[in-house]
Parts: sequence; structure tokens; C-alpha cells
Amino acid sequence: MCLKERFRGYYPVVIDVETAGFNAKTDALLEIAATTLRMDDDGWLTLDQTSHFHVEPFEGANIEKAAIEFNGIDPFNPLRGAVSEYDALHEIFKVIRKGMKEHDCNRAIVVAHNATFDHGFLMAAAERAGLKRNPFHPFVTFDTTTLAGLALGQTVLAKACQAAQIPFDNNEAHSALYDTERTAELFCHIVNRWKALGGWPLLSVDE
Repeated sequence: MCLKERFRGYYPVVIDVETAGFNAKTDALLEIAATTLRMDDDGWLTLDQTSHFHVEPFEGANIEKAAIEFNGIDPFNPLRGAVSEYDALHEIFKVIRKGMKEHDCNRAIVVAHNATFDHGFLMAAAERAGLKRNPFHPFVTFDTTTLAGLALGQTVLAKACQAAQIPFDNNEAHSALYDTERTAELFCHIVNRWKALGGWPLLSVDE
């Protein structure tokens, strides 16, 4: 079993963003992290590598006070070492394309907790940055909120991780880097649990 076969040619990449609001078109993207995954020879899914960037607000971006108070990000603090949306996504996409080639996958797919939110900000930023070769599917995602609700009876990331016996520090939460890696561990746990229970590979009708 290989990654390509397990996900129908898709290359799953776990994404988390921190933002200055809820509107992907108007509100600033402030932080993004992406964790790629790999599958070992026995078909078990594990974390591979993580890319992480603080991001400069795009020109004219809206910044909601309540949003930055919640995530604790000072968008204009020079110590953040923030880069442009173009530079952040260009580097992330480069890593992803390399992984897709390695695993012979034809499209990347966003894996995220409440995936519509992260996918929306990712796509809006890529469009603003003029990145034509976006490796991600334009609308398909894997949402760990739904998967965790099904597999673990929990939809909040911290509670789902606790149910899966994945350590979760609430003091570290709402950092794109931390949340991405916990979400990646959660996704791997659910996929591997399904495999351990005999759910994959599926037997054909004749068998």
C-alpha cells in the first residue's frame, strides 16, 4: 500500500492558518504552516516535514482587533520575521510539489480542522500572490473536524487529540505551527485506526 493508492492519487497536506479575521478575501493572513505526510512499507501514515511562515498582511488588508487579541499576533512586530504571501506560499508549494513527485500523486489536498476556513485563506492568498501553479485541489478537502466527530466523538481539536491520546497543550494552541502538527497527528491516528480495525485495504466483493 502506498500513499497514492490510499488517497486516490491525492497527496494529503495538513494546513493551519492564523488570520486577522474570518473573511479570506479581505482579512489578513498572518501565519501559515504545512505538514506533509508519508506512508511506510506497511501502510501506516506518519508525519514527514513541516514548513512554517509568519506572513506580512497584504496591502489594504483588514485586521480585526478581536481576531489578533484571540491569537496573540502583533501583525506589525518586526521580530516576527514575516515574509510576503508570495514567498511563504512559493516555498510551501515547492516542498509539496517535490512530495507529489516522490509519491507519484497528481494533486495535493488540504487536510485541516474546519478545513473550509484554512482552504479559503490559502486559495485567496495564492490568487493575490499570482501563483499560477497551485498544487491544491480547488475545492476538495479532508476535514479532521468531521473525521474526529465520526471516529472519536469529538469535534474540538484539543478534545479530539485528548481522545486519541495525543498530548495537547492549550497554552501552545492557536499557533499555526503547533496546531498543524497536532492536526497531522490526529489525521494519522484516525487513518491508522481505520486500517488497524480492518477497514483498509477493502476486500473485493468476490473475496
